[in-house]
Amino acid sequence: MLETYEPFLRQLRRDLNAPLPGRAAQYRMAPRPRPGGELHDSPRLDARRGGVLALLYPHEGQIFLPLILRPTYPGVHSGQIGFPGGGYETIDGDLTATALRETYEEIGVHPSQFTVLGQLTPLYVSASNYLVQPVVGWIDYRPAFNPDPYEVAALIEAPLNALLDPTTRRVEPWILRGREIEVPFFALGEYTVWGATAMMLSELLSLPAMQIAPGAPRNAAHAPE
Repeated sequence: MLETYEPFLRQLRRDLNAPLPGRAAQYRMAPRPRPGGELHDSPRLDARRGGVLALLYPHEGQIFLPLILRPTYPGVHSGQIGFPGGGYETIDGDLTATALRETYEEIGVHPSQFTVLGQLTPLYVSASNYLVQPVVGWIDYRPAFNPDPYEVAALIEAPLNALLDPTTRRVEPWILRGREIEVPFFALGEYTVWGATAMMLSELLSLPAMQIAPGAPRNAAHAPE
């Protein structure tokens, strides 16, 4: 069965080692208008660094990736949906190691279980002053997740075909920080995936490999402009 995924994985490795879609793809799912201009959100000098993991895995004939619902807490990302990941610590050495360590701590998948395929374009998250490095990984089977209840309110197994389906992508006017803005998001059942996570997903889903992902809709459209 795993041979089914080999063409996809070969192409995905090539994509991640080639010039990436970058900010243009990320900003298709950015709330707008954005302060400071669409493509010029430069990190502050005191920006913290972090790493997150998009961990792809096969299940029931298609590909999934885990997202987590953050618990309610006093912070800007309270109750939001994100990739497993977190802040850099000196023991990590680099941000890929950060993403792997945090994934194990948050959802219980050990780095020895999966393969790192590459990295996406770093994204500066001004709301929390984090420069985030997205990492892409692959595991040959659906892992036995063990979410940390302190850091994870719910584990969401997101089907890649749903994320690629243009009907999943919506745009609505929201009131954020006292002003009305247009917010693109992925509607995954009862969950709304927006902000930095949606922007990183947008770049991942823009890679050529996604057009040949098993179970993906044919001619999957890009996110709304």
